[in-house]
Amino acid sequence: MIVYRYSRWDGGQQVFPLDEDDVMKDLSEHLLVQGDLPSALRAMIHRGIKGRQGQHIPGLQEFLQRLRNLRQKALAKYDLNSLLQDIQNRLQEIEKLEREGIQRRLREVRERYQEQLFQQEGSLVDKEQLIKLMERLAQRNLDFLDGLPSDPAGRINQLRNYEFMDSQAKAKFDQLIKELQEKVVNSYVEELSQRLQGLGPQDVQLLKEMLQDLNQMLEQRIRGEQPNFQQFIEKYGNLFGTNPPSTLDELIRVMQQQMSQMKSLLQSMSPQAREQLQELLDSMLSDQKLQTEMVRLAANLETLQPMGNLRQTYLFQGDESLTLDKAMVLMETFQKMNELDRQLRRAEHDSNLSEVAPDLLEEILGDGASKELEQLSQLTKLLEADGFIRRVGNRFELTPKGMRRIGQNALQEIFSYLKRDRIGSHLAHHRGGNGEPIEDTKKYEYGDSFNPNLHKSLMNAFLREVSAKDSSTLAKGVPIHLKQQDFEVYQTNQFVQSSTVLLIDLSLSMAMRGNFIAAKKVALALDNLIRTRFSRDTLYTVGFSTYAREVKPEKLPHLTWDEFDPYTNIQQGLALAQKLLAHPQGGTKQIIMISDGEPTAHVESGQLFLQYPPSPRTLRETLREVKRCTSKGIIINIFMLDRNSRLVEFVDQMTRINRGRVFYTNPERLGEYILVDYFTSRRRVVY
Repeated sequence: MIVYRYSRWDGGQQVFPLDEDDVMKDLSEHLLVQGDLPSALRAMIHRGIKGRQGQHIPGLQEFLQRLRNLRQKALAKYDLNSLLQDIQNRLQEIEKLEREGIQRRLREVRERYQEQLFQQEGSLVDKEQLIKLMERLAQRNLDFLDGLPSDPAGRINQLRNYEFMDSQAKAKFDQLIKELQEKVVNSYVEELSQRLQGLGPQDVQLLKEMLQDLNQMLEQRIRGEQPNFQQFIEKYGNLFGTNPPSTLDELIRVMQQQMSQMKSLLQSMSPQAREQLQELLDSMLSDQKLQTEMVRLAANLETLQPMGNLRQTYLFQGDESLTLDKAMVLMETFQKMNELDRQLRRAEHDSNLSEVAPDLLEEILGDGASKELEQLSQLTKLLEADGFIRRVGNRFELTPKGMRRIGQNALQEIFSYLKRDRIGSHLAHHRGGNGEPIEDTKKYEYGDSFNPNLHKSLMNAFLREVSAKDSSTLAKGVPIHLKQQDFEVYQTNQFVQSSTVLLIDLSLSMAMRGNFIAAKKVALALDNLIRTRFSRDTLYTVGFSTYAREVKPEKLPHLTWDEFDPYTNIQQGLALAQKLLAHPQGGTKQIIMISDGEPTAHVESGQLFLQYPPSPRTLRETLREVKRCTSKGIIINIFMLDRNSRLVEFVDQMTRINRGRVFYTNPERLGEYILVDYFTSRRRVVY
């Protein structure tokens, strides 16, 4: 029974407790495909672990996909060109306030004139001249506002030399200028804009001095000299906030990151919008010397540490408007996304999860992401702690326990198919002698193994005595006397020792057609089956492509196809199988061959012969090897994963010679047929 316990999320709970069965099942699947343990462990880290009941631990690929989705969502949401519209809207609001202020001032002057005229104070001529002066001033300002350029940079440059009549409009314009100036300075070092409030004359002078000294240091570094960074930071450290950079390299890195955000913002805009924003930002630093030092700084930084991937272009396709503040925050977020992407890809390449910063992962992908990364990093530790893998030098290898578990997983998967489809449930019972007991019983006969069914034996004696005595005597508790004729014994299925060679095609076609993984699962399953249930039996595995070779049991989990060997040497595989089967004495000897192609290679007089399409010589030599197997009493059962006409004809010839069986099957049902045939081949009739 599964028990669920719920509690309030506090960020510290384990999302999915690691289970050794789930981890080993996943490792088995990857090992079947990859062929070696390091590659299988890398695949687990890349793809994650499938847990029970739909739960799972995400791998690096899923983290990367989440990151791509977040980036794409933002790109599809916002319109980056709209930030100029926000500045235009603010300018229109300022101009509207100014126009309303002008009209209000005119009304105030006229009302004051009317009040003074009623009280007969002052000269009438002076009052009329004052009103006319105010009207001319108001008209001049209105004409100025009407003649402002259409682009934001031009409007702002004109308004900076304009005398506002409305205090509220003046305050809003000053605030806009301050924000834009901060964005320009902030594009180099974020803390500077916080220290240089408003960029007054003294601030501008201090900034120019700092930039001049910084440029001198950077140019010293470019020439290979050692600048005095400590002296620089003692003089200007208060401009860089409470945590100033400790080295020149750190300052360069921070500045490049800040500059790249503005560069990315400009590059991601349309050409027209980019030009307008660039002009607007350039106009914020009216001091020519300050502009010169800024340009000089950008050039020195690019020489020392090119921006490279930091300066990227983003294709925004949405329609939601952005302010300049939000746009800069978005650029910073994209920059962090790019850094996380680089970390994840490095970790994916090196299989080293320490490459990924947990705090950055949590910041970008949300709560729980760092916990998932921590769980992913525990996979190898869990496998090592449970004794499935062990470290040898700087590599991991499977332990005997790990190899057994992989075989058990393959066997369990294949048996699950048998149970689902009920393949092989119609057993033909051959009874007798020593063997495995079954539920059926029989009357005991001389020579039978004495394994009595006491219940039936006592019942036989009871029924015999009931028929011979009065039932009232039995009711008094008269003892039941057992005789030889009453005994009933269990029947047994008799098995004999078996020696099997599993002959697996490792040629390139097996991988290209998707057949190799199924064949490898069968090899692992058979090996585990024999080791656990039929310990007296023997199983050999032989792989063949251009050449044939024995595969030792400990190498089975790492078995892979021969990538550069397209030929199929069945003849040498059969010859090697005969040598292996020559050692065990007695019992059943059989070869189980899994292939998907005709023989295209053979060895003749010590020389390798290759030809495709198959040569008649290769076919003849292969059939001769089949005859040798037949003469030695070795049965060849063939599981063929293809059905072209030439292949069918050749396999039929093998079957006629050997009297074995051939099954034309597919990778999905290969394991079912193999194991059913193995059990059936071992059964013998004993009387």
